[in-house]
Amino acid sequence: MRELSRRAFPEPDGAADDAPAPIEQARVQRRHQAAATEAAVLRRAFAERAGRTVPPAAPALRQAG
Repeated sequence: MRELSRRAFPEPDGAADDAPAPIEQARVQRRHQAAATEAAVLRRAFAERAGRTVPPAAPALRQAG
């Protein structure tokens, strides 16, 4: 029965045990983007509090995926 299951649902060749799952890659990317956004917001808030003019932020480049 297990042999039939293996034939019906083969493991993908590219599946490595140490490779991060796609959902984990998405989480890491979202955390990175959130951290970058938070840093930009804090820089702007500190600059505004100090009375300096703040240049507009460059638009973020979105990755297709």
